[in-house]
Amino acid sequence: MQNKLQELTDRLYSEGLAKGKEEGERILAQAREEADRLVAEAQKEAERLVAEARSQAEALRKKAESDVITASKQALQASKKDIEGVVTMSATAPVKELCSDAAFMKEIISAVAARFDSESSQDLSLVLPEKLQGELEPWLRGSLAAKLKHGVEGKFSSRLAGGFKIGPADGSWYVDFSDETFTDLISSYLRPVTRKILFGE
Repeated sequence: MQNKLQELTDRLYSEGLAKGKEEGERILAQAREEADRLVAEAQKEAERLVAEARSQAEALRKKAESDVITASKQALQASKKDIEGVVTMSATAPVKELCSDAAFMKEIISAVAARFDSESSQDLSLVLPEKLQGELEPWLRGSLAAKLKHGVEGKFSSRLAGGFKIGPADGSWYVDFSDETFTDLISSYLRPVTRKILFGE
């Protein structure tokens, strides 16, 4: 009886030990599988984060490169425009002087007024720079008036720095020959030539 009890105890112990070992191995296998799964997931996530970081870094690099190129182009264009402006203004600077020179103004006004007078049956009106009134008013009333078939009147304006405006005496319209108009006109022709000479464009 004692032996049977011992056998039963040993058997129960062996079976329990075997079951415990089996259960332990199963749990260990599950733990390993779970660990492998977690490691694989962590590795995938790490790869995803690295790829995302690389993508963001590349996007930032491209944006920075694009911004630098755009800024460089804008700076170059601005510099070209400044250089072009300086050259054009240097070339047109004498225009302001000429448009403020009474002798030159008399020649231009005579030519333009004679043309207007021959093509129109109306009296003429001139708007002239106030600063040239002393030199131009006597000439306007005398010499110029004598050359024209129709009447001519002159108004002097402080708003006009140089040049003149001409039109019918009723003031319905004027053609602008001011220094600014001449400068703009000359500049519009000079700019493309200046660009070509300076920058080969």
